Amino acid sequence: MRDVAGGLGWDSHVHVFDAQAPVMPGHYRPVDRPLTDIEQLAGHHGVAHLVLVQPSVYGCDNTVMLDALRESKGRHRGVAVLEPGTTDAQLASMHSLGVRGVRFNLVSPVGNDGDIGAHFRALAPRIQAMGWHVQWYARPAHWPHIADLHAGCEVTAVLDHLAGVDANAQLSSENRQALDRLAQGGAWLKLSGWYRLAAQAPYTSLDARIGELAGLFPARTVWGSDWPHTSFAPDALPDYASVWEPVARVIDAAQQVEIMRTSPEVLYG
Repeated sequence: MRDVAGGLGWDSHVHVFDAQAPVMPGHYRPVDRPLTDIEQLAGHHGVAHLVLVQPSVYGCDNTVMLDALRESKGRHRGVAVLEPGTTDAQLASMHSLGVRGVRFNLVSPVGNDGDIGAHFRALAPRIQAMGWHVQWYARPAHWPHIADLHAGCEVTAVLDHLAGVDANAQLSSENRQALDRLAQGGAWLKLSGWYRLAAQAPYTSLDARIGELAGLFPARTVWGSDWPHTSFAPDALPDYASVWEPVARVIDAAQQVEIMRTSPEVLYG
């Protein structure tokens, strides 16, 4: 992993937590996971840049993530969760700190609710003008709706956590057609969250899917560790390098460099 990252690698999906920050009711309560922890861990593996993704537990309150970006002084990037009433001044402030995307979460218990389509359509022209993308945490059943939304605008779609394809997924022809539409329309794929996809380490049950989906998004695939792995107990986290191993196993060496270094510079740079 260090050889591929070369000290310039990107981890395109991490979270930071402050145990004292208010959380959404009915969800998990995180422990402290400050930016310095993941910077040290990732740096040991040759990863210099992080994409801080707003976790569902904080809802639309991006304070913890934005404070970490402010601390990073331009080194990292962020993906926020926004309320429909977010102002242009708030967007500009987030952009100055390094936010480059908006996350829609259709999976977590406290993810986005309400009229997702209306929220997307209201935000799309505003974030398109800033060069931001929309990151979707979704399942294959959501792909047709996502494809329809993006067909009507030029905002880039990023499909989180292997596009939500778990190890046992049976994809319908409608879902496959929607995924093809997204890929042909310039969408991106994020290789991350293996343990969220009915797979266990070393995640070999996902190898075929990783190869298949990465092949649909040439030069538009990035990798993320999903640190600090909220599906696990705080004292039993996976080894950081272990969540890179499926990529190393399935993807050829040249594309690994693209995924770790070249492509994230395009999407987040």
